[in-house]
Amino acid sequence: MAEVFDCSDSSQLLTGTRTARRAIGSGQLVVLPTDTVYGVAADAFSPEAVQRLLDAKGRGRQSPPPVLIPNTATLAALAAEVTEPLTALAEAFWPGPLTIITRANPSLSWDLGDTGGTVALRIPNQPLALELLQETGPLAVSSANLTGQPAAQSAAAAHEMLGDSVEVYLEAGQAAGGGVASTIIDATRLTAEGGELRILREGGVSRQALAEVLPQAVFAD
Repeated sequence: MAEVFDCSDSSQLLTGTRTARRAIGSGQLVVLPTDTVYGVAADAFSPEAVQRLLDAKGRGRQSPPPVLIPNTATLAALAAEVTEPLTALAEAFWPGPLTIITRANPSLSWDLGDTGGTVALRIPNQPLALELLQETGPLAVSSANLTGQPAAQSAAAAHEMLGDSVEVYLEAGQAAGGGVASTIIDATRLTAEGGELRILREGGVSRQALAEVLPQAVFAD
């Protein structure tokens, strides 16, 4: 049976984060708050755990989950190359609601689904999520809901949809993002001279804000 921890209670917070860390380490799923919506998380380097995440949501391998990371040093380890535009985006919007798709380091031993050699990365601006990420390393995290349903804004709402497919729920009240998801961009064609940027989903970071950081980039529809 799933365990639910009220992280507003200091005693439950400590127990909850320890239990969540153990669950991730054993290949189970954890629901945690982020700065946008609640997410369901799995060890990004465990193909079985990632498949468990996709199954819980009712998604196929054609919809690989993004990866949350604790810091920009991890970006350098996971990306094939940390280009000038990638650095500029990370400095401007991380931690925060911007998910950046870039080429993945080809030496990585993981299976997130049908990614085409890319990875979607983000650093969340949420203390509890960052604390857990510091302990677990990169986590594959997708919105905590069944596919086709609204993203959960609390652990309780996530529990109603995902039930015992998740081992641990960390409840921290309503998500600060008010249901606004992260902006997702394809940065694989950005270059130091500009290149092309595609906005796949506009959310917490606006097109205008991106253009101010990357004035040389061409925005493709």
